[in-house]
Amino acid sequence: MEGFKKMDLATLLGLLGALSIILVAIFIGDGDPGYFYNPPSILIVFGGTLMVVLVKFSVLQFIGAFRVAGNAFKSKTPKPESIIPKIIEMATLARKEGVLALEKIEVENKFLKTGITMLIDGNSSEDTRQMLSKDMQEINERHKWGALVFRAAGDVAPAMGMIGTLIGLVQMLSTMDDPNTIGPAMAVALLTTLYGAILANMVFIPLADKLTLRRVEESKINSICLDGVLAIQEGQHPRILESLLKLYVIPNKRDLADKPVEQKADTAAAAAP
Repeated sequence: MEGFKKMDLATLLGLLGALSIILVAIFIGDGDPGYFYNPPSILIVFGGTLMVVLVKFSVLQFIGAFRVAGNAFKSKTPKPESIIPKIIEMATLARKEGVLALEKIEVENKFLKTGITMLIDGNSSEDTRQMLSKDMQEINERHKWGALVFRAAGDVAPAMGMIGTLIGLVQMLSTMDDPNTIGPAMAVALLTTLYGAILANMVFIPLADKLTLRRVEESKINSICLDGVLAIQEGQHPRILESLLKLYVIPNKRDLADKPVEQKADTAAAAAP
């Protein structure tokens, strides 16, 4: 149940809802729903699409895309207004008790935790900036390639459907003298186009768009964390830092990140042993 709560309901409901609508339309329509199941068509479209996409990318990029695809189903990236108070809390504590006092605070965000660990370890500001910037770049690249793989699959799937349609038509035309073979050949011809359209427009392209969205959201969060870590290291006043970080938040949401610095200080002090 806990895992279900952490999933992105928009992605899950969108995919299941779209597929359910198609299935309902098939079952309430005239004819046998079994007509829509055709193994050769599935082989041509699904198998052919995967193989063609594999030609376009390296094996590592291809496999990595399916790992990154899990981000489309995970819970949403934390909102900027939810992580800014945590950074201000740490800035207040570091200004009062020193950077080593940040060991008392539990940090969930991995990128922010890496930055705070570098501060505690005594790394220079330049080293911290270079390390975190490189980490941001690599995260961005992984998400970008994942989205590109699914975007390519969305482009290839309809083409494989058309190839299947041509195969079916060739089979049909070559056996026109035998009426019993026309039906199966037409099924391949039409169903491959259907399968290609469904995979491209209901699975691959939406997943590519969601991964692109995830990349933008995570990039913003990581930028907030980077600015926060560097500001803490430079000893910037929490109020100034708060004003800076709130620029990442849309105006009508900035009040959600506007927690008084004194309250943050009290929270940090209470957490101290």
